Amino acid sequence: MPKFSIEEIIRRAIEEGEFDDLPGKGKPLQIEQNPHQDPDWRAAHHILKSSGFTLPWIESLGEIETNLQQARDRLSRAWSWRQDQQDHKFQTEFIESEWMKASENFQERIALINNQIRTYNLEVPNDRFQLPLINADQEIEKVIRTSES
Repeated sequence: MPKFSIEEIIRRAIEEGEFDDLPGKGKPLQIEQNPHQDPDWRAAHHILKSSGFTLPWIESLGEIETNLQQARDRLSRAWSWRQDQQDHKFQTEFIESEWMKASENFQERIALINNQIRTYNLEVPNDRFQLPLINADQEIEKVIRTSES
């Protein structure tokens, strides 16, 4: 029998289609088992994960992201409304007062979100997961700049 390198044997098998009908082909590998995890805890973690439970700080992150997106969306809608109303010159004071109310409401919501972020930053297991605080004024400027471009 002639000597072949492993690479050559594998290459020939690929060319001959011997790997074409393997079970799980095209699907992600299931690498859920952590070799460093205590086997006694493995079943408990699997049950929790498959039931949709997660760590509290991960749930907090989801809440923060949702609340921030909702606040940004509301501010964006308020700015769009303000821009649409610019044609009505006789209502300028009303339009500006509504925009100011929306801006103040946004700043209040960001203050609450920043409190959530502070709590979240205390919960995370490592500081690389921490979030920076949100600057409401910068967010407002971003909405204004985005609409102008």
